[in-house]
Amino acid sequence: MTTTAPTARASAPRRNPWAQTFLSPVPIAFVGGIAGTSLAGAILAGFGTTVLTGWQAALTGGLVLMFLIGASGRLNPKLRRGLAAMVPPALPRPDLIVAATGVLEAAGAIGLLVPATHRIAAACLALLLIAVFPANVRAARLGDRLGSLASPLVPRTIEQIVFVASCVAVAIG
Repeated sequence: MTTTAPTARASAPRRNPWAQTFLSPVPIAFVGGIAGTSLAGAILAGFGTTVLTGWQAALTGGLVLMFLIGASGRLNPKLRRGLAAMVPPALPRPDLIVAATGVLEAAGAIGLLVPATHRIAAACLALLLIAVFPANVRAARLGDRLGSLASPLVPRTIEQIVFVASCVAVAIG
């Protein structure tokens, strides 16, 4: 009879908190939207048009893609459950709050695309980002209990400041 020695379980690799925050779908969508809009603007400029050129168009493209990706997560019932755990417990119906923020994000993203509403949409989205930030603080405090949804507070705060500042920049043009 042969026996084998118990194998040592490898501990799970620790994730870099900065990479965990900045290499997630929402910031990647933001940067990708900026890059994609800039590239499209450069290509169109070659044809003599100024559509999609300039920093405001690029930033708007990044915000549109970012908010659409964010909305898709909040409107997906499987992901919504995890996001609802981030909502401070004093608020009623966290699932409904998460779904409502998803609808607001989608509406804001569409509003960013309409010239007549893009400034007010950007301002409203900045306010929405500020309003939901307590959920991010709670997620950071809960840490691993939320799994991959939790981001450490310092990188998440920096990320949120960039997003709010981008909305404000688009709003004031």
